[in-house]
Amino acid sequence: MAPPLNIVIGSHVWVTDKDLSWIDGEVFKIDGQNAHVRTTKGKTVTANVSEIHPKDTEAPPEGVDDMTRLSYLHEPGVLDNLAVRYAKNVIYTYTGNILIAINPFQRLPHLVDVGTMEKYKGANVGDLDPHVFAIADVSYSRFGKFVELQFDKSGKISGAAIRTYLLERSRVCQTSSPERNYHCFYFLCSAPSEDIKKYKLGDPSSFHYLNQSSCIRVDGINDAEEYIATRNAMDMVGITEQEQEAIFRVVAAVLHLGNINFARGSEADSSVIKDDKSRFHLNTAGELLMCDCEKLENALIKREINTPEGVITTTVGPNSATISRDGLAKQIYCRLFDWLVNRINASIGQDPSSDKLIGVLDIYGFESFKTNSFEQLCINFTNEKLQQHFNQNVFKMEQEEYTREQINWSYIEFVDNQDVLDLIEKKPGGIVALLDEACMFPKSTHETLCQKLYEKFKNHKRFAKPKLSRTAFTIQHYAGDVTYQSDHFLDKNKDYVVAEHQELLNASRCPFVSVLFPPAPEENTKSSKSSSIATRFKGSRCKIFGY
Repeated sequence: MAPPLNIVIGSHVWVTDKDLSWIDGEVFKIDGQNAHVRTTKGKTVTANVSEIHPKDTEAPPEGVDDMTRLSYLHEPGVLDNLAVRYAKNVIYTYTGNILIAINPFQRLPHLVDVGTMEKYKGANVGDLDPHVFAIADVSYSRFGKFVELQFDKSGKISGAAIRTYLLERSRVCQTSSPERNYHCFYFLCSAPSEDIKKYKLGDPSSFHYLNQSSCIRVDGINDAEEYIATRNAMDMVGITEQEQEAIFRVVAAVLHLGNINFARGSEADSSVIKDDKSRFHLNTAGELLMCDCEKLENALIKREINTPEGVITTTVGPNSATISRDGLAKQIYCRLFDWLVNRINASIGQDPSSDKLIGVLDIYGFESFKTNSFEQLCINFTNEKLQQHFNQNVFKMEQEEYTREQINWSYIEFVDNQDVLDLIEKKPGGIVALLDEACMFPKSTHETLCQKLYEKFKNHKRFAKPKLSRTAFTIQHYAGDVTYQSDHFLDKNKDYVVAEHQELLNASRCPFVSVLFPPAPEENTKSSKSSSIATRFKGSRCKIFGY
């Protein structure tokens, strides 16, 4: 077969590269279906002509602000244009009326000041440089959910609300380089000396929940200043001085909980506080939460089980005690987070009668790491929903309109990812449903869960079993294959408060802590502990798109 007409000797092209994804070069020889390319990095590579893309040699060196102006709208062309602009701290680029924003990982205050906002007010998209303010202006009395700006019939703002997703609570206890844990921990560790002394804090690297990552400080973020700014923001939304004091006591207590370590006790399947250092952190956590330190210790290393003969107290080993400690820390942080969101919503005011909204959706991007767990499945499931929403609105509906208006155009092929969504969320029989089912049976393990998945989806084109694993599975997402390790799926999907933890914190002498852990309703007592994070995550995310 002859090579494509637009690839000839002398053509400037893009070829794949294992390190850079794509690299540009010039074709110096064509041999049948193979093109020999001399790259700008000095290498010579050979690639099939069907796998290379022409380079736009007329694109300006500073890139284009709207990628529909590119001669070739293919992957390497798009990525190169974004990279060129990003290198100049230009983080916004249009693709038609869609805005692409790349995280600058630094503060760019000139982009979001009041003067810039005024400049974009009333301007048509394309009149000025790409900016989120331009998109916000054309989005005004049209679309939205989740950070809601509510409008009355006259078009004036009448209320606002924050609609949260489920918090990524596992981050409280597990942080991987090069990321930080939640910023508030570092802010508090950089608080004024009187607060440091009051909360018995020190360098953030001395806390287990923070030192699992090598990233302790971030360029461009002054943690001490951010602590003061956070306190000022709390003042502005009406959080009292007493409430602020309680909030940061709770945050500090979470850090101290993470430094409680356990050793094997004298009896089988029992544990004790490991050493004096762990004892110090146990006592400090108890003091900050204003609960009985001995009861806190017992809540971590003992369990009460209801039997027909009465309540039996059992002990747990160091591994189970560590899991109990982390579960308590995550629950405390999550309850505090929900309290703050509710308090902010109450402060800013909502308009229940408003039927016109502008919404800003802030969502995690697609994730594929060396180790992918339950959180990545939830996040990537959400991005599959986003992709379907994008396909529906940008491709399918636009092309149907072109057909109705008899516009001469070339049909654009796009991948329908409904089969991936069905694989994950379909009821009954999807991955989420099978995971929830496994969580209901005490004898289920991640091995038995995976065996069910392997059997159920052995012929599914989007699902695969890795050859060298019995506890992992691979999903072919729209953005690529991701292999998930199921080791902690069951624990992470269960959302319940251990009864001993509930009773301990409800009895706190601090009214704020006690309010975070109100008495559990009858149906959530020891006989019925389990609810599903995955199902709640699916429900909260899917509401965005009306599913």
